[in-house]
Amino acid sequence: MKLPFGLPREEFLLPGHTACPGCGATIALRIVMKALGPRTVFVIPACCSTVIQGIFPGSSFAVPVVNIPFEAAAAVAAGVSAALEQLGEKDFSVVAWAGDGGTFDIGLQALSGAAERNDNILYICYDNEMYSNTGIQRSSATPIGAWTTTTPTGKREHKKDLLRIVSAHHVPYAATATIAFPKDLYEKVRKARQIRGFKFLHILTPCPVGWRFDASKTVEISRLAVQTGYWALYEIEHGKLRISPAFTPYLDKSRRKPIDEFLKHQLRFRTMTPELKAELERAIEEGIERLKREAELV
Repeated sequence: MKLPFGLPREEFLLPGHTACPGCGATIALRIVMKALGPRTVFVIPACCSTVIQGIFPGSSFAVPVVNIPFEAAAAVAAGVSAALEQLGEKDFSVVAWAGDGGTFDIGLQALSGAAERNDNILYICYDNEMYSNTGIQRSSATPIGAWTTTTPTGKREHKKDLLRIVSAHHVPYAATATIAFPKDLYEKVRKARQIRGFKFLHILTPCPVGWRFDASKTVEISRLAVQTGYWALYEIEHGKLRISPAFTPYLDKSRRKPIDEFLKHQLRFRTMTPELKAELERAIEEGIERLKREAELV
């Protein structure tokens, strides 16, 4: 018996985890675990998910977890994968599960090394666009105009385009996803599981605490991120870019919602100036046109 969107009923994220109400990362984690199944090892650096697991010696994860230093997720995951192969283990998944701070910034060197070596791991960045666990500081994933405790008047720089940085390493598979489209996320994880080599999945996971919105709106804001074009859904498989069906309607600007529909629910954008908003809108439009060109749709 299956849940809506064809997701299996079996759960690997157990009751008793310690996530905040409305945590987008936990919703993503639940879907990802369903897609991967029991023969999975998670490697988790310092981030919210090290707390979400619960207090030692208990755990809310029904699969093995290795908690490691902030910068080392990809390196340790590569080592675990190599060790399992030496032991003759088959049909397993090793997942580096890290936030944007441990991916975009602190863990970028190890990430690049594992991607260049084509290590047989799935690296998943759950992106809440800031250092949530240490006090809501900016990261290089923080979007232009957003408030954090270290950008009190709004960040002035654009978000780093990490997926393209990773795909430039010629990895077999890289994709974006978000929690409001669970079937899209589930199917991308299932596809990645079947590919040997380095896979990268970038999941937008809205954070009620850091983004300053009501916890009941997590999925709504995730959906608006796609409907406004703020978060494009696509995948790059062996160098070929494909727009995800869930995002295809929003390639047409007339079908996209105004960016204000996404921004207005989040107090992190309360100091955004008209100039910064215009710059964000410009970047969104340019990004979508680039996707269309690379997908050979124009």
